[in-house]
Amino acid sequence: MTERILTSSGTPLAVAGQPDSPYALLVLQEAFGVNDHIRAVTDFYATQGFYAVAPELFHRVGSPEVAYDDFPAAMEALATLSAAGLHDDLEAAATFCQQSGYTTASIGVVGFCMGGAVALYTATLGLVGAASTFYGGGVEHGRFGLPPLLELAPQLRCPWLGLYGDLDKGIPVEQVEALRLATATALPHTELVRYADADHGFNCTERPTVYNEAAARNATERTLAFFATTLQAR
Repeated sequence: MTERILTSSGTPLAVAGQPDSPYALLVLQEAFGVNDHIRAVTDFYATQGFYAVAPELFHRVGSPEVAYDDFPAAMEALATLSAAGLHDDLEAAATFCQQSGYTTASIGVVGFCMGGAVALYTATLGLVGAASTFYGGGVEHGRFGLPPLLELAPQLRCPWLGLYGDLDKGIPVEQVEALRLATATALPHTELVRYADADHGFNCTERPTVYNEAAARNATERTLAFFATTLQAR
């Protein structure tokens, strides 16, 4: 069960697991906030040996938890994000982990939807030792004041794993393949996996119209295996 902790810089975190776990993990929310689903994901990673930390990226507007069918409210919350604010929140979450004894090499990040894009951005900042992106958008056109993922890709400073669904209308296969090529030019190890029958949000159990159990299981297993080989236990 997650515990809500306020960092010294004012960023609220949903925290699960033990601070002496082998690894720490930043869990980055979808466009719908740090809701029951993201808290459940955070809890899950805690059971897998991570001190899991989900920063509330919408905290400047009250940390709303938006219903999955309320896209106008989600877009309204997304419009309040900025590159500077995201940087501050990511730094605050990483610092929180460091204060519990984790080094950069023992901290990972996993993000979903908008958080998937922010996870790739995090991997350019030197705050984490590995990153996993579930269907992160903004590939060709930057969002939240960030450059497009295609421009961020060559700046990766740690291994990165991308997980995308071919049925995702917002992130067409052509963009995914362009991202594969762009990340392949980065110095760290990168992987990109496509799921032929998966749509955007395929990992979210709260969205039955797009949830794909097989793809979600495989992507999660790949993420855990990826972190096991790229992160260094404390």
